[in-house]
Amino acid sequence: MHTNKLHYATMIAGLLLSGAVFAANPQVALKTTAGEIVLELNQEKAPKSTANFLAYVKSGFYKDTIFHRVIDGFMIQGGGYTKDLKGKPTRPPIPSESKNGLNNVMYSVAMARMDNPNSATSQFFINVADNMALDYPNFDGVGYTVFGRVISGYEVVDKIKGVLVDDKSFTFQNVPVTPIVVTSATVLKKPIVPKQPPGQAQAAPAPESAAEQPADAAPVAQPDAPAEAPAAPAQ
Repeated sequence: MHTNKLHYATMIAGLLLSGAVFAANPQVALKTTAGEIVLELNQEKAPKSTANFLAYVKSGFYKDTIFHRVIDGFMIQGGGYTKDLKGKPTRPPIPSESKNGLNNVMYSVAMARMDNPNSATSQFFINVADNMALDYPNFDGVGYTVFGRVISGYEVVDKIKGVLVDDKSFTFQNVPVTPIVVTSATVLKKPIVPKQPPGQAQAAPAPESAAEQPADAAPVAQPDAPAEAPAAPAQ
């Protein structure tokens, strides 16, 4: 009897430990006009980027922003502009964490920035392909900071990447013709179990190497090139 009780106690302790580890990484639900996407942030490997993103989420900053740059086969970028392509005032930029070992693999989430690697603010992008050219070190010796991954809503990401886009100006290119608006961004109080990415037998582990610049087909322009401002990935 004593042995059974000890075994039971050990099992419970293991479950509690697993729960603690599972809850360690914050999860954020992005509700958009195309559907809901849930992100899991890696605060262990990207603490500054995670804290920065959460600050924007909790302040309500992302509400009514759009995915302003969509390039199928590359990435979808948002977090900085409203439907009329007006930029929102941001917090001070944060240091790059592109050397954290996380990679710009499909469905990973990274910070967009300008040429200066330490210029990321509110804009982020979701990779819709394995963009290893954006990992540290890239062509300029830097990289784009990966700080999380999609864990639910893969079909929404896939829907967004395939929308019709148009160029609004030299600055704003690959803009969805029908705006994809973020209606709310909230931190989940009860974490969900990550869903399996399409075509994978197991839920993908958090990205493993760092990311760099989504640029139009050439991972050369920084993400907005994923960055803050469209077309030369920046802000």
